[in-house]
Amino acid sequence: QVQLVESGGGLVQAGGSLRLSCAASGRAFRIHRMGWFRQAPGKERRFVAAITWSGGGTYYSDSVKDRFTIFRDNAKNTVYLQMNSLKPEDTALYYCAAAPLSGSQYDLWGQGTQVTVSS
Repeated sequence: QVQLVESGGGLVQAGGSLRLSCAASGRAFRIHRMGWFRQAPGKERRFVAAITWSGGGTYYSDSVKDRFTIFRDNAKNTVYLQMNSLKPEDTALYYCAAAPLSGSQYDLWGQGTQVTVSS
C-alpha cells in the first residue's frame, strides 16, 4: 500500500514560481515512473511532466517545456515539479501519479494540490 501526497500549491502572480512536491510512502513501494497531471474546472485532466524513477529520463508537455522542471530524490521517495514563469492558464488542480511498470497506466494518484496564478 503506497500513498502519494502532494504539497506546495498556492497562490502566485503571473511570472512567479512554485515548487510542488509529491512524497510516496507505504509498504511494497514499486514505481517505474512518476508524473504530474493537472485539471482545470470543466476540462479534462492533462499530462504535464513525467520522470523515470531509476533512469531519470524526463518528459514534458509542450505547454510547460522550458518553464517547468521535474526531478526526483530517490532517497526521499519524492518527486518535484519546479514551475517557473507561471501563467494564468497554468491554474489547475495538480495531481501526482505513479506507474508501477514500464508501459503501465498510472494507477496511483495523490489527492491533488491547487495552483492558482493571478493575472
